[in-house]
Amino acid sequence: MKVLLPALLALAVLMTTATAADGPIRHVVHFKFKKDAPADQVKKITDEFAALKGKIEAVEKLEWGTNVSPEGLDKGYSHCWIVSFKTPADRDAYLVHPAHKAFVSLLKPVLEEALVVDFVPQK
Repeated sequence: MKVLLPALLALAVLMTTATAADGPIRHVVHFKFKKDAPADQVKKITDEFAALKGKIEAVEKLEWGTNVSPEGLDKGYSHCWIVSFKTPADRDAYLVHPAHKAFVSLLKPVLEEALVVDFVPQK
């Protein structure tokens, strides 16, 4: 029994990891723009990011908004994006897609900092 229990636990962990690796993934991106970034450039960035859903087939869903939290914990990050993919492979295809790379080139001159977290939704 002492040998069986660790083996069962290891199997359960492996099965959970395999399922998570094949399942949906959320790509969460926060932007902190440079203080001198022109408003029209920031608007162009938001428009172009939103347009990626129509340009990259791997994007299942794209949501975004600006910070409205009253807590004051945003550390200067004003924009948040949640990009949903069916699989990690779809996310990986998105990251190297020419439309995404072109977007990043457009973004860099006005971006102070980005924070990105990817996660597998838990139920």
